[in-house]
Amino acid sequence: MSASAMHADEWPIDVALVRRLLAAQFPRWAELPIERFASSGTVNALFRLGGDLAVRLPRIAGGAEGVELEHRWLPWLAPALPVPIPAVLGKGVPGDGFPWPWTVHRWLDGENPREGQVARPARLAADLAEFIVALRRIEPADGPPAYRGGPLGEVDEETRTAIGLLEGTIDTGAATAAWQEALAAPGWDGPPVWVHSDLMPGNLLVADGRLSAVIDFGTAGVGDPACDLIPAWNLLPASVREDFRTVLGVDDATWVRGRGWALSMALIQLPYYCETNPAMAANARHVIQEVLSETSSMASTSGAPLAVETGGGSP
Repeated sequence: MSASAMHADEWPIDVALVRRLLAAQFPRWAELPIERFASSGTVNALFRLGGDLAVRLPRIAGGAEGVELEHRWLPWLAPALPVPIPAVLGKGVPGDGFPWPWTVHRWLDGENPREGQVARPARLAADLAEFIVALRRIEPADGPPAYRGGPLGEVDEETRTAIGLLEGTIDTGAATAAWQEALAAPGWDGPPVWVHSDLMPGNLLVADGRLSAVIDFGTAGVGDPACDLIPAWNLLPASVREDFRTVLGVDDATWVRGRGWALSMALIQLPYYCETNPAMAANARHVIQEVLSETSSMASTSGAPLAVETGGGSP
């Protein structure tokens, strides 16, 4: 994907800016080779620094909050997780015309998985479930509210607006029905748990078909665990979806809310990124197809809208 802007308010970021920031704030790294790293990420620009480091700068003002969150919480989370997550080696401050904090991380090897091209789906499903379970078990402490840790109703207006924009592109009637079903699911009534809340393929790294790292914790926090079920539709094939759910011990209501989060994210992303981020748009189309296929299949089997259990259940 090109380095062109995806947002109207995006800050221009290039190698020269990164070099100036490093020279002023981290001169020990200023002479290392710098190369922009092609990524489907929408909030941060990523540069490889030498062989072992990465520089990450927010593209938009909203990304600055994620820098502060990661600096505070990644060291707390990392020891309890089964795969590596970013380690912040340096926290930069605004300067040289750049208005927000930024970070130098240790480079994590691996490739982003792609929907429809998962080499070892059962193994990856198990690895993802292990990561999610480990994250949920971390003491919530005074963790911040997760970006998607609240009720689905918080994104109802934005989701319905997106459905309207997609008229003629998708089956908007089926999408509306699936979204309404998710909204009708009982809310989470258990204790808040740690969630990543953005487990998109672009935030996962794999090696030899195994999960090798999870990145971008800018939206992490505590809340409803449903939002971390989204890989069931944005990455994992239907053949392993039930295994993923079983390992996580997810009740019907949480599963439907998780599917609602996956659908909402995809519906909002598709019209926004259809021209500027082909990878994100392709994944959004995939998610919409997977969710609508699943809900249609369940409705035809039961002859009625999917019923859900009451109560939040155990994470």
